[in-house]
Amino acid sequence: MLAALALPGVQAAAETIPEAGSISIDYLHYQDSQPGMDRISVRSPSVHMTMPIAGQWLVELGVVGDHLSGATPRYHTSVSGASRMKDERNGADIRVTRYLGRATVSAGAAYSGENDYHSKALSLAGTLASEDRNTTGGFAIGVSNDVISPVTLAVVGERRHAFEWMATLEQVLTRTDVVKADLSRSRGRGYYSDPYKFVDNRPRERDITSVLLRWNHAFNDGSALRSSYRWYTDTFGIRAHTLGTEWEKPLAGGWSVTPAVRLYSQSKADFYFDPVYDSTFGPPFPPGYVFGTKTFMTADQRMAAFGAATFGLKVAYAFGDGWNVHVKAERYRQTAGLRWSGGGSPGLARYDAQTWQLGISKQWQ
Repeated sequence: MLAALALPGVQAAAETIPEAGSISIDYLHYQDSQPGMDRISVRSPSVHMTMPIAGQWLVELGVVGDHLSGATPRYHTSVSGASRMKDERNGADIRVTRYLGRATVSAGAAYSGENDYHSKALSLAGTLASEDRNTTGGFAIGVSNDVISPVTLAVVGERRHAFEWMATLEQVLTRTDVVKADLSRSRGRGYYSDPYKFVDNRPRERDITSVLLRWNHAFNDGSALRSSYRWYTDTFGIRAHTLGTEWEKPLAGGWSVTPAVRLYSQSKADFYFDPVYDSTFGPPFPPGYVFGTKTFMTADQRMAAFGAATFGLKVAYAFGDGWNVHVKAERYRQTAGLRWSGGGSPGLARYDAQTWQLGISKQWQ
């Protein structure tokens, strides 16, 4: 929920209620792969609506449905036919905002449910702008409650709770420059292990701190450059950095293009082990493994040290009368060699993903 309050675009005068309502319908297709093998495929339609009411209230509604199929690794990058999966996830969220001159107060709720995982979340947030509206501060809190019941029955009704807060500061520097800083903290307790991986035992506590810095610059030709940097650390031992930039360029006839680049790098979790296996038991057991041990360990490649690069392009067209349509494509590559410093975890296969998104939206008075 707090992530929804920290959208990529920095917007000055965010305390001003939109003059028009809107509805957008999107369809996203995601496919990831490793050399010689397609893995997870996702088809995801979604609808989002905003409705200003009585000039003081804004209601935002969203629904999404994810349809997943494919193969996931049992350990590191090893996949077998037994790991084939199909699943569906349905989610919905609502947020209501009250505008009070230079201030706003909002409350939100979200729900996400799938075969083996259910999540509920609540949030409260507020903002206050200076008299000249060039500086806006904000604070938000959120709580979530997740229930995990995998089909393997490795656990039943396991729970995970999280409490998080976020402080924001937005500053208009010039007529063409806006900067924003977000500081977030999350305190999670409960089940964090992956029940579908045979050797996976993670701590039941995870605290996260992140800082997100953003800068928007507008050019005289109507284009805009949006840049961001995110620093992340958690008690699992992961340290991560993300650099992103996109340039929105309007063209003649209602067209616009937005190329984007995002670079990512992370260190491994303290309890991640490289794909070197016990000489007696073999994979997926780490060297010196003792059955029944309570030692924290994981072979999940998402906990490894790696780097990644994403390249994207969005093409949009405005029909007039409030109608807009866009097509967006992204290509993602993840390897140990793309880590920014110190090298990544050895023995991991390259990981690729591509995303296509088609959307149409309508604004009305």
